Amino acid sequence: PPAHSRSDWIGPPDKHSNLRPVIFYVPPEESALERRLREARQEAQASNQRFWARHNRAFRQEKEEFIYSRLKAKGLEMRDESGQKATLNAEEMADFYKDFLSKNLKKHLQYNRDWYRRNFRITFLMGQVALVRALRWLRWRKKNVEQ
Repeated sequence: PPAHSRSDWIGPPDKHSNLRPVIFYVPPEESALERRLREARQEAQASNQRFWARHNRAFRQEKEEFIYSRLKAKGLEMRDESGQKATLNAEEMADFYKDFLSKNLKKHLQYNRDWYRRNFRITFLMGQVALVRALRWLRWRKKNVEQ
């Protein structure tokens, strides 16, 4: 982002995780509390990036292996006579999706627990930052009204 920018920048979706990366704005006089909030948001983003990149990589690999094994069992190749990639029908793919989700249930449950924990912490920090800013504004307003 340009040096004069005063907001977060959101990039295009990552090719591995499909998540949009965020470059967080760092104010010149960032308080310790604001820094903790920004760092918590950055860690949550990095954690989500790692999880979904690994998950999507495993999904694509296992999907290809599943399709290959099913096509091979039918005596078919990965590409048909015209060079088009061979596919399976929706029912066959539903078997894969069900098995993949069942096999990864514990990973998803752990990810959801971590996600909620991180987001609760971020929300709590956001509340603290908002309260500090409101109190700072009220003190500033009181001071200016008295003058």
